[in-house]
Amino acid sequence: MTRRLAEVAKKVGVSEATVSRVLNDRPGVSESTRAAVLTALDVMGYERPTQLRGDRARLVGLVLPELQNPIFPALADVIGNALAQRGFTPVLCTRTTQGVSEADYVSMLLEQHASGVIFAGGLYAQADAAHGHYRRMHERKLPVVLINAAIDGLGFARVTCDDRVAVEQGLAHLRALGHERVGVVLGPPDHVPSRAKLAAFRALGERHGMDVGEEAVEHAMFSLESGQVAAGRLLDRGVTGLLCANDPLALGVVRAARRRGLSVPGEVSVVGYDDSAFMNCTDPPLTTVRQPIEAMGRAAVELLAGQIDGGATTAEELMFDPELVVRGSTGPVARARDLDGASRITG
Repeated sequence: MTRRLAEVAKKVGVSEATVSRVLNDRPGVSESTRAAVLTALDVMGYERPTQLRGDRARLVGLVLPELQNPIFPALADVIGNALAQRGFTPVLCTRTTQGVSEADYVSMLLEQHASGVIFAGGLYAQADAAHGHYRRMHERKLPVVLINAAIDGLGFARVTCDDRVAVEQGLAHLRALGHERVGVVLGPPDHVPSRAKLAAFRALGERHGMDVGEEAVEHAMFSLESGQVAAGRLLDRGVTGLLCANDPLALGVVRAARRRGLSVPGEVSVVGYDDSAFMNCTDPPLTTVRQPIEAMGRAAVELLAGQIDGGATTAEELMFDPELVVRGSTGPVARARDLDGASRITG
C-alpha cells in the first residue's frame, strides 16, 4: 500500500497524504486533483477502492499504432480534448514493438471497465491480422469507434476519409501537370485503406488510358525508409509522378529521388497523404492530400459519446472528404530525363 501511495503521488505531483485522502474518499481535495489521482491509479493498473469503482466508467481508451507519424499525436490531441470536454478521461494506449499489443490494451481496458474505445490505424485495417479482441469488445457491447477503413463484419461505428476521392484529387493534380507515368507507394497488401486507394488508382488510370498495372505499384511499411526503397524501384521504371499512402512514405520518395540525382519537383513530383505536422516545412514543402483530422476526431468522440449515453453499439459510418494541398513537391513534367545515367525516358 505504501509503495502504491508513493508511485501515484509521484506521477500526479502531490503528497502521499493527498493520495491517501482520495483513496479513502475523504474531503479536503479539489475535484481536479481527485480526478488526476484516480486516473493515475487506473493507468498504472492499480485496483481502485470499492467505493470509488463506479467512477471508472468515465475512462475512454485511445489506441494508436505509434506516435512517430505526426498524424497520430495530432489525432490524440483532438480526441483527448474532445473527450475531456465531455467529462471523460482519455487513456492513451500506443502499441510497441515486442511490447504491449493492441489485444493487451483491450484486455486492460475491459478490466478497468472503460466506457469505450477509439481506435486509429489499428489491426482492424489489416485483413491478415488477428481480430479476436475486436470480437470480445463486440460481444460485451462495448462502445467502439474506428477511424478510417476496416475489414468487413466488425460491426463498429467508423469515421473515415474517402480514399477514392484522395486518389482522384492527387492523380488529377499530377495529370494536370502533364504526368502520365504515375506510380503509387501504398501500405502492405492486406491494408484495407491501401487496397481502396489501389482500386481507385487503377479505375481512374484505366479511364484515362494510363499504365496502372503491377509495374506502377509498390507496397511498403509506413515509414520514410520503406518509402525510399519502394520509390527506388518505381523511379527505375521511369515513373515521374508518385502518389503515397502517407506523408512519411512521401518523404522517403523525395530522399530516393535526390539520391539518384533527380530534382523534386523538377524531374519527379511527389504527393503525400494526411498533411501531418511540419509538411509545409520540408524541403521542398510537401504537396499532400489533407485528412480533416479536427473534424474526424470530434466526430469520433460524438459517435462514441452517443453510444455510451444510449447504451447500444452501432455500425454507423461517417465519411469525410479530403482536401488537396498544393505545395512545392509537385511541378510540370520534364519532357525527358536521364535515370542514373541510363536510358532516356520520355514523359
